[in-house]
Amino acid sequence: MAWNEPPDNKGQDPWGNRGRGEGPPDLDDIVRKMQEGFGGLFGGKPSKQKKERKGFPFSWMIVVIVLVLLLLVDITYLIDQQERGVVLRFGRYDQTLQPGLNFVMPSLIDRVVTVNVGQVRSITHKASMLTQDENIVDVEVAVQWRIVDPADFIFNVKDPALTLRQVTESAVRAIIGQSELDYVLTEGRSEIAQQQQELMQKILIDDYKSGILIVTVEMQPAKPPEDVKAAFDDAIKAREDEQRLVNEAEAYRNDILPRARGAAARVREEANGYKASVIAKSEGDAARFNQLLAEYERAPEITRKRLYLESIESVMSGTNKVLLDAEGGNSLMYLPLDKLIQPRGTSSLSLSREGSSDGSGSTSGSDIAERAANRARGVR
Repeated sequence: MAWNEPPDNKGQDPWGNRGRGEGPPDLDDIVRKMQEGFGGLFGGKPSKQKKERKGFPFSWMIVVIVLVLLLLVDITYLIDQQERGVVLRFGRYDQTLQPGLNFVMPSLIDRVVTVNVGQVRSITHKASMLTQDENIVDVEVAVQWRIVDPADFIFNVKDPALTLRQVTESAVRAIIGQSELDYVLTEGRSEIAQQQQELMQKILIDDYKSGILIVTVEMQPAKPPEDVKAAFDDAIKAREDEQRLVNEAEAYRNDILPRARGAAARVREEANGYKASVIAKSEGDAARFNQLLAEYERAPEITRKRLYLESIESVMSGTNKVLLDAEGGNSLMYLPLDKLIQPRGTSSLSLSREGSSDGSGSTSGSDIAERAANRARGVR
């Protein structure tokens, strides 16, 4: 018996209800009404065949497909190259998503927070600080930073910007407080900035574990307070003048020392050359003396006369005098004095004599005069 057929046993239905016209709900009617309702949702009316068809309705398939698509969209995350995704599962850290396509649990379970780790951010800090020698100086510092650990950046620091600003001020005051004013105002700026960066990095990473990396710290030129700025400018100018004079002295020293060393080396070389020449001349004189000694021992008289003549020749070679040795002769000689006083190397001197000799083998006065003239010219 079908559920929608009237009872045939004295008005009783399957549940034993009698004659009151009440019965259980019709399931086919319920399914049909649901189909009609979903059909209306999609803007159409169900056909008679669809109303009569039994089983899983087509509209439910569409609903399931839509739900699956929504679920896929909900669990899929595309992370950019410069970003990282921090997954919070029921509010607690679970993992960090890398760039690319990632899948997580639905949003009711997982929540993804994207953090840009490639962007370089910057802050600027200005303040008046006290140096080690108890002077006040105005300092301006520019800090560039970026995120290296997204999980630490989100969970370990409540307000990263405020924390970074406070750490910057603390580090700058610590380093400036350990430096003297002259050092801060002049050559110590780059070194102070490096020390500040190292101290800030130690506090943010080692102590706070904030996930922040300090990229650079640039310190602008420090300035004294306006009330004493003129005095500090004078002190800086004097220091610059001192440095300029030191540089000029260094340049002069670098110029004069090589030249002095070169002159000293030249004098040493000349002295060594003179020493060598004197030694060689002395050795030559000694060898010549030994040779003369040997000749003197063989013929003393001839050697003495030879030495005498050479000495006279050496002494009288620079004069214009002529010495003649004409013993026992009264012949008149003609001496061309203009030829005798000519410089050495000229043509030979010709001597003429009026009269004749006695024909003997003895040396005449003309021979003596010719020999004297030859010695005067350096001819032996």
